Amino acid sequence: MAEIEAGTSNSTHRTERGDEEEEKAGPDPELFSCLLQPLSNADGDPNYVGIRRLLLHRKALSGSLRRRDWRCNGKGYVAYRNYIRRPRNWENLQTPSLSTPGNSGRWVSSPNPLSHLFEAESWSSSRDLRSGNVASSHRTSFSSSASDSDRPRRQGAEPAYSFVGMHCIFDQSRASVTVLKFGHASSNLLAYGAADGTLTVCTVSEPPSVVKQLVGHSKEVTDFDFSSNNQYIASSSMDKTVRVWEISKGICIRVIYGVSSQLCIQFHPVNNNFLSVGNANKEITVFNFSTGRIISKTAFDSEVTSMDHDHTGQLIFCGDAQGSVYSVSMNSHTGALSRSHRDRTSSKRRSPVTTVQYRSFSLLARGPVLLTCTQDGSLSFFSVALEIQGYLTLRCSLKLSPRVHTIRVSFCPLLSLEKGEFIVAGSEDSNVYFYDLTRPRHTCVNKLQGHRFPVVSVAWNHGENLLASSDLYGTVIVWKRAKSS
Repeated sequence: MAEIEAGTSNSTHRTERGDEEEEKAGPDPELFSCLLQPLSNADGDPNYVGIRRLLLHRKALSGSLRRRDWRCNGKGYVAYRNYIRRPRNWENLQTPSLSTPGNSGRWVSSPNPLSHLFEAESWSSSRDLRSGNVASSHRTSFSSSASDSDRPRRQGAEPAYSFVGMHCIFDQSRASVTVLKFGHASSNLLAYGAADGTLTVCTVSEPPSVVKQLVGHSKEVTDFDFSSNNQYIASSSMDKTVRVWEISKGICIRVIYGVSSQLCIQFHPVNNNFLSVGNANKEITVFNFSTGRIISKTAFDSEVTSMDHDHTGQLIFCGDAQGSVYSVSMNSHTGALSRSHRDRTSSKRRSPVTTVQYRSFSLLARGPVLLTCTQDGSLSFFSVALEIQGYLTLRCSLKLSPRVHTIRVSFCPLLSLEKGEFIVAGSEDSNVYFYDLTRPRHTCVNKLQGHRFPVVSVAWNHGENLLASSDLYGTVIVWKRAKSS
């Protein structure tokens, strides 16, 4: 009996302790919502009280999810921009990740009825919309034979990508400008590398001017990247070296020698002491920025021609000379690399990948996406499953005319389900084209005319109001975007 009484008293204490822990955990959300209700009369409608309680509870949950999502995405400018531009019913549109190996290469249907309407508006033909057959809007990835000379749609250019003209022109380069980029979180700092090995840093604020001329490479600059504070530039070149430049002094502070041409380069977005470089020796090498020593490396099947990090720095997406796209896991503390996945969607033609660009959010894919472009003019738009180590699912593709030169493309900053998914690309007919990946026909929505030679690189500034483009003649044009409501 004593043991039974002791056990009973212990269970009673545990129950009381559990009640105390529940009280410390915080009030019940339903009870909290009830307390927020205004006092109603005795003859008040009970249905109104119940509906109001439910709405208040959902509102509190909605705010919590939005804040948590913002925190998970790094609280940066891009995360905040995506956060404030999401539709009000975003939580109702959220679905579990469907980017699994079984769904590769086809459109994944969403169980939400509202998303069916969005997909029907973006993807169904006019016949499907007239017949009301919403289910038929889910189709496999299309391949549009859009050429660079494809005229914009008759409805007029997309208002969000109308331009008021040229903001400024830099034409002091004597060789073709192969790559250009704006500084991180900077609307005014612009740099571009040329085929003669020079790097030019300039400002596009009034009055536009050249800040520094960085001379040291003996052959073509293939790629470069700004450090997170825009104090340094790391550049790769065909002369088999990687150089680190201090912008304020205009000097090279470190040279890293390799055994093959260095083709692409990226600072780690979180730990700027890591510098990832892809080379013609079929490998990615991670260097210590401070010492120049090799931290780790991993081998591939062909030359690594293009690369980009995700926003957390835990994944590297890279393309090779055979058209394959890889997802590579990276330890942000040790710099260790390990190959995760490979996509061979565009590798049948064996064309080098010229662009790999990651975006942390897309309304069309409802998650992170990756844009790739090969030299034969094949554009691919992938959704990225971060929970499966960056597994790529092809969402749509677009076929442009083949290129002789290495021409880069870029995402456009507009996020809109109603208006489409836009990219901007240079062209060998000396124009800059804007394409909507969600339209099988009349894909071109606008074009900019001003260059006299093939346009090989494009880049947006941080404020998204300026677009820079460069050509083979060495001319860099900065276009000013029209203000849109």
